[in-house]
Amino acid sequence: MKPNPNTPSSSIVTRNIADITGDNGNVYEAIAVISKRANQLSVKLKEELNDRLAEFASTVDNLEEVFENREQIEVSKQYERMPKPTSLAIEEFLQGKIAYTTPEPEEVPIPRELF
Repeated sequence: MKPNPNTPSSSIVTRNIADITGDNGNVYEAIAVISKRANQLSVKLKEELNDRLAEFASTVDNLEEVFENREQIEVSKQYERMPKPTSLAIEEFLQGKIAYTTPEPEEVPIPRELF
């Protein structure tokens, strides 16, 4: 997964709530969509990291080899420097790259015993 160059790398960014609420004006719906996308991105990034780190896995429990594996450390640092999944999800949402639908509320029939 390649990070978007427009995504801020710092973890703290001030956001305008009006930008996030979008067309429908429902901040809760927007946050729910962003959080679900952030979870998807987080799972994907974790799988990628685990796949890359699996290359360095060894069955030897030699402490010297564990501490001297510079390539593994570099891979870990690379993923630490990447923008957080939440920041990526917010940027995708603000750019309109996330497609979502809101289900219609179901009508619950009222039992006749209550009348």
